[in-house]
Amino acid sequence: MRPTYREDGSWVLPGGVVEHGEHPHVTCRREITEELGLDLPLSAVLAVHSFSAHHPDLQPGTHCPGEVRFVFDGGTLTPDQVEAIRLPPEELSEYAFLETRDAVQRLRPVDGQIMLAAYRARLGNTATAHLADGRHILDVPALDRHDVHVRYRPLWDSPLRPGPVPERLPALQAWAWCFIPDGRVVVVADPGPRGALPMLPGGTMETTDPTPEDTLHREAAEEAQLALTDPVRLGWVLDKTGEVYGGVGPNARLRLAARVTAIGLAAVDPATGHPFARLLAAPPKQLPCWAGARPVYAKPSSRRRRHARDGACPPLAPPPSTRSPRRGCG
Repeated sequence: MRPTYREDGSWVLPGGVVEHGEHPHVTCRREITEELGLDLPLSAVLAVHSFSAHHPDLQPGTHCPGEVRFVFDGGTLTPDQVEAIRLPPEELSEYAFLETRDAVQRLRPVDGQIMLAAYRARLGNTATAHLADGRHILDVPALDRHDVHVRYRPLWDSPLRPGPVPERLPALQAWAWCFIPDGRVVVVADPGPRGALPMLPGGTMETTDPTPEDTLHREAAEEAQLALTDPVRLGWVLDKTGEVYGGVGPNARLRLAARVTAIGLAAVDPATGHPFARLLAAPPKQLPCWAGARPVYAKPSSRRRRHARDGACPPLAPPPSTRSPRRGCG
């Protein structure tokens, strides 16, 4: 949100100052109601941050040894809730839904670091992040270590279509859910100047690939050093424009699944000239039942990648556990 009281024009997340005798979670819920007009339940503490006494971003008048911030998970807004948002004009002039890479450009630097830590704790279903002056005070989680972001693509909503690809459509891509024995899948993250974008192994079919399965084996080996067996075609997605190929028109992007039989040492991807980060994630519950994969609980989304290769990135999370529900991902 864009506050009216900040001379530097920086934005803030919903929230505010704890009143005397008030618990932080009560403060957060109250402030959301006052600032957005919404009454949202809070499901988890995503991050706890403390300032040192003389940090430049500390608000004037804050008592030493410094301010402590709690970041809560307010859940996902429904379309009706978005329509119901109302801002107090004397305090807030604008609100926006932003990807993390754009949000950090509008927040103050330390606020951006707190936001990213909280967002990645939610994305990875990991334990609460603990930070001081914008930095993790314990081991840096994998998603933070690799600077992982997720790109939202509202125009990419083509459903998974079962059955063979129609003869009139060229099949230009193949990528897959690559399962390890405990039911998780391998996700690769392509590093870049604005952060790493996670995706499934796979990519563009080359003229030297006789079948989509050959494309998958080649790309999985190049990107993630995976050896796969028993690839199965789950279906295909229609790309209506072929924009990433220069506007070639309608084409099919195949989705497969395969077992991981071996994982080699990280190596440089020949297409990009640098190694990809490798993470483990729980696949979405909408994924067709295959190879005894465990039940999982999140919704998939499609993600575009460089070199005209595309893969759907699952929410980064560990498999179901009878222990703590917020254990870290690999």
